[in-house]
Amino acid sequence: MDSTFRGDYNSGEDFVLEYGDLRFTFNERDFAERCEQAATKLGFVHDRLDHDEVQDLVELTVGGEVREPVSALGEHINACWTELSGPSDRSLVHWMRRLVFRGAWMDQRVKEGELEIRFRDEDQRFEYVQPARNDQPVELAPPPSWFQVSYLPSER
Repeated sequence: MDSTFRGDYNSGEDFVLEYGDLRFTFNERDFAERCEQAATKLGFVHDRLDHDEVQDLVELTVGGEVREPVSALGEHINACWTELSGPSDRSLVHWMRRLVFRGAWMDQRVKEGELEIRFRDEDQRFEYVQPARNDQPVELAPPPSWFQVSYLPSER
């Protein structure tokens, strides 16, 4: 029987994500940064976002839609909604939430000593490794891309 306790991620109390027995709470800044990083990883955004764009992205991730856009990004989301929604496992909202949760889950595993972060010189990127398994890299399934309907800076 595995007696390893896995704690919940906590950076504040502004946003809550729950999955099974896990409860992850985020402060506003942490959650917003994770949403922006997820959108970048998904190919939906390519540049840093301004405050209002991040606000619309957070609203999308939390509420599943952008009811009253405060930026061109929010308007773009609504204009492309048919391409962004789709089946739950293929929607942008699903993948945004999944990547925010995945990142916090991985960071909590680092905090608990189960994973470590290593820099790879050959491709100039960071990766998670498992010290208990001879620093074996953690392989994550690649997320789908929303590049075809991405928000481009010229739309600002």
